[in-house]
Order: sequence, then C-alpha cells, then structure tokens
Amino acid sequence: MLVELAVLGVLVAGVAVAVGLSRDEPEPTASAGPAPIQLSSAPDVTAPVVIPGRPGQSASTVPSNEFSPRPAPPYNAADVRFVSMMIPHHEQALVMARLAPERAGNTQIAAIADRILAAQGPEIKALEAWLESKGLKREAATAQHGHGMAGMQSPEAMKSLEAARGAAFDKMFVDMMSAHHQGAITMALEAQTLGVDPIVNETATSTAVEQRVEIQRMKEALAG
Repeated sequence: MLVELAVLGVLVAGVAVAVGLSRDEPEPTASAGPAPIQLSSAPDVTAPVVIPGRPGQSASTVPSNEFSPRPAPPYNAADVRFVSMMIPHHEQALVMARLAPERAGNTQIAAIADRILAAQGPEIKALEAWLESKGLKREAATAQHGHGMAGMQSPEAMKSLEAARGAAFDKMFVDMMSAHHQGAITMALEAQTLGVDPIVNETATSTAVEQRVEIQRMKEALAG
C-alpha cells in the first residue's frame, strides 16, 4: 500500500511539472508569410530632347520630362490669302522665266530668269505644304482668295512676251516681271501687317526683300 501511494505521488508530481512547463511556453503565432521584396526605384534618368532653332539659330536641348510640344501657331485669313495668292502668282513668274532661254538677247536677263526658276519652284512647294499642314486644299483656298492678285499679267501680255525676241523680249520681260514682282511685294506687306502665322511672316519678309533686289538687278542688266 505504501508503495502504491509513492508511485501515485510521483505520477502526480510529473503531471504538475508538465502542466507548468506547458503554461510557460509562448503560444505559437500565425505565420505572416514571407516578407515582401523591396524593389529599389529606378533612377530618374531623362534623355534630352533636341529642339530645332529658328533660321540662323542653333538648336537647344531640354530634359524630356520638361519638354512639352509647342502648340501649332495660329493663323488667320490674311495668312491664307497670302499663301493662296502667291502660289499662282509664282507660277506665272515661272511661265515668263521659261521663255527667256530661247528668246532673251541679254545673257544677264537669261541668268536672272534662271534664278527665278531655281527659287520660285521650291517656294511653291513650301507654300502648298503650309496649306496642307492647316488642312486646307489648294484649289479651294485659291478659288476663295486668288482673285485680283496684284501684278498678274494679262493673257494678251503673256502672248506678246512669248512672241517677242532679242532686245524687244528683254525690255518686255523686265517691264512685266518688275510689275509682277511689285505685286508680290504689295501682297507680302499686307501679310506682314495683317497675318499672325510666323512662318507666313518670314516667307512674306523674304519675298519682299528678294523681289526688290531682283527688280533692281533686272533694271541694271537692261541698262548695261
């Protein structure tokens, strides 16, 4: 009997110790899973954007995050009128200039005609490109604005020029082309005064300067 009580006491003590130990152990916590991977942010590298300069000016650069496209420049009816009128105006000048190689008696007059052909052909393409960039069709714009162009020569005068030869052609060519150029100067001054498009303004300015120079050059060639 004493032995059984001793065994029982040992068992009770062991249970008490086990219960005490279990109470001292911290309860397991739910796993939150693996920690998220922290990605380092990429460096803010901005490639430069090249901005072309205006004629005669060098290009500049700005960071791409500071660049915003420039809005299309405004234009008005005076700009459209100048461009639309100058296209057929230049085309008539080309018709007259093409007559010179076989008719001019003065080699200087023929050389001036060659310069007109070289300059005004590309100018017509540039004027047409401007209309296209504005969504305007050449035919419609010319029909609306192309009446009563200053300096345009009559069909009768054009036939007379075509029939002339030698010195008679030289004088008629200078007279007609000078009046034609003067008409272009008048239209250019109007565009400079009333227009708002910077490209048209630059074109009008260069047109006025070039036409004045050519008028003087033709007069000197005829006098010489």
